[in-house]
Amino acid sequence: NNCYTYCFFLKNILRREFHRVTKLSLTQHRTTDTKKMRFSLVALAFIASVANAEVFFKEQFNDEGWKDRWTVPSSWKSKSDMGEWVQTAGKWHGDDANDMGVQTSEDAKFYGMSAALTSTIDNTGKDLVIQYSVKHEQSIDCGGAYIKLLPGGDKFDAAKFGGDTEYSIMFGPDICGQTKRTHVILNYEPKGDNTLITKDIPCEKDQVSHLYTLVLKSDNTFDVLVDNKSVRSGTLEDAFDLLPPKKIKDPEQSKPKDWVDESEIEDPESVKPDGYDDIPPEIPDPDAVKPEDWDDEEDGEWEGNMIDNPDYDGPWEPKMIPNPDYKGPWVHPEIDNPDYAPDDKLHAVCGKGCTHVGFELWQVKAGTIFDDIIVTDSLEEVRI
Repeated sequence: NNCYTYCFFLKNILRREFHRVTKLSLTQHRTTDTKKMRFSLVALAFIASVANAEVFFKEQFNDEGWKDRWTVPSSWKSKSDMGEWVQTAGKWHGDDANDMGVQTSEDAKFYGMSAALTSTIDNTGKDLVIQYSVKHEQSIDCGGAYIKLLPGGDKFDAAKFGGDTEYSIMFGPDICGQTKRTHVILNYEPKGDNTLITKDIPCEKDQVSHLYTLVLKSDNTFDVLVDNKSVRSGTLEDAFDLLPPKKIKDPEQSKPKDWVDESEIEDPESVKPDGYDDIPPEIPDPDAVKPEDWDDEEDGEWEGNMIDNPDYDGPWEPKMIPNPDYKGPWVHPEIDNPDYAPDDKLHAVCGKGCTHVGFELWQVKAGTIFDDIIVTDSLEEVRI
């Protein structure tokens, strides 16, 4: 991906910009030239960051060779349960009919395919960026559209790739009924489990293309972007239950037996009135009239309708007053959790190597188009 021609081109740009910035810094003092120099420095920084970026995977599905790069699992589900991927520009594709993607084509089917990365990812101490586009042309009602980053190396079994295959990251939209979320699930090896972000991230539901981006940063923060706009960001420790809590309830402490946490008590001077229990909840309707054609012998004894008794106030309850001994709710004291330890490698979900990327989906209504997949270590790289 960082081919010789590309690097040679950037090298020449860097050389020219370096000489121009140096000349400006030595000979120019006017405000306008200073602004030019600052702009050039920013440009240099951007170009350098892109030049140093590593692209682990890139797929645009524009050629027939995509079928050779991707493997559809043959041992995951029965052939009759598997839907077919088709290459298409979609119903609405703007001016470029050659800008292809791959689309799910059959309703109520499973879809799976995986591809090897161009190089193994170890993101320890490095940023990791996953980006791809999703278009639900079918106005999806139930189905996944997420992507997975997978370990396995030479032992990865593409023929058996499916829902039970181990993964390092699962990211992207998932819609079914009232559930409409963008998944971010990380496999944290010390915990030995896949951990979902604690607060749901909404996803797009319309029929146009949307760009989904996940950035895991080396400083243990993250950012989820949709169409290049951040929709959720923060620290991995706060947003995922990856580590034990910093504080736990003190096992040596318990609520005192004489603790009073009832805010109100019965008024000792409140007394039930005499005859209160004799008041019926319903009484005969005084306006009810026996029908003229009613025959007691044939129809039985006539009984008028019953109505709510306006004098009935429900079961008697004593009046409540503030409890003079109330101490408030008891709060269990906390202590530092001896099992808690910070981890500066929370971001390193590919610390032991990610080697493949894949989709394993179920869709009730097919028609989703996937395109423009890129896995890299630079956010600037995906924004070119």
